[in-house]
Amino acid sequence: MKAYNPNEIKNIAIVGAAGAGKTTLAEAMMYEGGVIPRRGSVSAKNTASDYRPVEQEYGSSVFPAVLYSEWKEQKLNFIDTPGADDFVGGVISALEVADSAVLVVNSVNGVEVGTEMMYRHAKKFHKPLIFIMNQLDHEKVRFDESLEALKASFGPKVVQIQYPVNPGAGFNRVVDVLKMEMYQWKPEGGKPDVLPIPEEEMDKAMELHNALVEAAAENDDNLMEKFFDQGTLSEDEMRAGIRKGLMLRDMFPVFCVSAEKDMCVRRFMEFLVNVAPSAAATPGMMTKDGEYVPYNVNGPTSAFVFSTTVEQHIGEINYFKVVSGVLKENDDMTNMTTGSKERISQLFAVAGKNRTKVSELRAGDIGATVKLKGTNNGDTLNGKDCEYVYPEIKYPNVRFRTAVKAVNKADEEKMALVLNRMHEEDPSLLVEYSKELKQLILSGQGEFHLNTMKWRIEHNDKINIEFIAPKIPYRETITKAAHADYRHKKQSGGAGQFGEVHLVIEPYEEGMPEPVSYKINGVDTKVSVKGKEVYDLPWGGKLVFYNCIVGGVIDARFMPAILKGIMEKMEEGPLTGSYARDIRVCVYDGKMHPVDSNEISFKLAGRHAFSEAFKKATPKILEPIYDVEVLTPDEDMGDVMSDLQTRRAIIMGMEADFGFQKLSAKVPLKEMQRYSTSLSSITGGRATFSMNFSGYEKVPAEVQEELLAAYHEEDED
Repeated sequence: MKAYNPNEIKNIAIVGAAGAGKTTLAEAMMYEGGVIPRRGSVSAKNTASDYRPVEQEYGSSVFPAVLYSEWKEQKLNFIDTPGADDFVGGVISALEVADSAVLVVNSVNGVEVGTEMMYRHAKKFHKPLIFIMNQLDHEKVRFDESLEALKASFGPKVVQIQYPVNPGAGFNRVVDVLKMEMYQWKPEGGKPDVLPIPEEEMDKAMELHNALVEAAAENDDNLMEKFFDQGTLSEDEMRAGIRKGLMLRDMFPVFCVSAEKDMCVRRFMEFLVNVAPSAAATPGMMTKDGEYVPYNVNGPTSAFVFSTTVEQHIGEINYFKVVSGVLKENDDMTNMTTGSKERISQLFAVAGKNRTKVSELRAGDIGATVKLKGTNNGDTLNGKDCEYVYPEIKYPNVRFRTAVKAVNKADEEKMALVLNRMHEEDPSLLVEYSKELKQLILSGQGEFHLNTMKWRIEHNDKINIEFIAPKIPYRETITKAAHADYRHKKQSGGAGQFGEVHLVIEPYEEGMPEPVSYKINGVDTKVSVKGKEVYDLPWGGKLVFYNCIVGGVIDARFMPAILKGIMEKMEEGPLTGSYARDIRVCVYDGKMHPVDSNEISFKLAGRHAFSEAFKKATPKILEPIYDVEVLTPDEDMGDVMSDLQTRRAIIMGMEADFGFQKLSAKVPLKEMQRYSTSLSSITGGRATFSMNFSGYEKVPAEVQEELLAAYHEEDED
């Protein structure tokens, strides 16, 4: 394979809703470019991109697949992405390095929530976007309705390049209004016969041609002037206008294909070669410092790692984009994240499961390497005297969580290693052992996402695991002041233990005045602050600790021990064992023994005094609240809202959004368990949601009673 320069490279993310036909389109593009000898199919489980066991089991993409095709002296790198919302991490990784996006639309279903989501992702990354109307050979195709839905959802920027003459079971003809030709295919697809546009189609073709000419001219003042003078543009001028419109996201061209029958795929590839922006035509990649690094073969060598997979018999495969310079075999690079040195022992051009060894890859190109020691997604690899560092990829917040454990306790360490490896492959999957909950928590984009990971662990790694309901990270606090005292006394032969602590606790609020007096046993008691310590707690909130001891009744050297005892109890709250927060403690009196007092005595006295005072201070349990945003079709809005209200949600607002409804609510985390599954069931998989931590709020009284009863029962067990 030749080494391609930036102006000969097109990097494209293929995105779309599940079932749109992305993998089938990618297969046809590789076949037309001669990269694979025959086209595989998803149903036959023999495509180049969906080659992993879990993808063949599910019949759909789980990972982004890096692919390429060579066409008319150019290299088309394209990344086939998963359509299921649960695997959105692969879409984000692909868009990070793509220079444009192709959004595949199922012409039977039209604009789906998945279509809308992919459009939003492409918009967020400001990627030029081309629509592909696929499955035009399906007997239930609704091309005109689907096209109208595109225009209604995404506006007048949606402009047709083609339309099908005979959509449906016998589909084999397309009119191209850019080239003003009709293409007709034999049953095997591939190369079409190029024919004049039939007379009965000419009026429609001319109307769409004129609309395309006008849309192309709108993006260039010189072309607009020419259009006004001549009333039309040449094919090359139209291409120039479309290219500019694409780059500005002022035009979304629409193509028609049957990917399964390989009809119009060649013409689409020709369009990509002639019109889609090359790596050289883009600004480059932005560093953490906000500087754009152009795709320049003469620059210092620099690459960005955007994806990692682990494969049997090979190990880790790192996929990267060469941002600057020329990356060659045996180059020594520095990982700018870890500072470690990496040797590029082998380089590959990748077509899914097929890898072609190459000696070098130039700026703008995408490839892979193996056997790097410690390089992961989002890392920058630089050659000598290069200081570029690119931002890490930002993945969506997790939406589903579960606790996980190995069925066989002996497999727990191995399971943890496998889960951490999976996180490296898919950073949208998070693995964390919670000291607070005493559970290994697995978090991802949905129940399907985590069940897929479970399938892989059990079938590929032969470890049986089980999911159990995750505990909720509640917090405990108090609502009024209370006092308590506790004497710890222990005598066993020689030196004993003695410590007595009197303290007051009260709710802490930012900006509250310093303590002057407290009502203790009905008497106003003045306090004198001798020392103050403020702690920002690792789990949120604060502890403010006052030493108000006078007359030396407790030696100053025992105060840290009292504080330690209080802190230990805050780590295991008196009500449910959850972390306590936002409390002010004033130690104002106590007793000690000249011989028997020691640190352990005062630690225990402080711990017990705090616990007793806490229970008197009208304690409340706080629960985590999340801001939830749901994007749902109009017709499902009522059912979605009703379901949220059963989850103790507070609806914050609603607004229309391109044929969908966007609903905002505040919902307790406890009620979000399995919400992704419920939402999918209510809407037939047509809705999606996001959730972000908002803060802690007091639980309702009945919920607090349930939690206290459950904790008491567990404690007794």
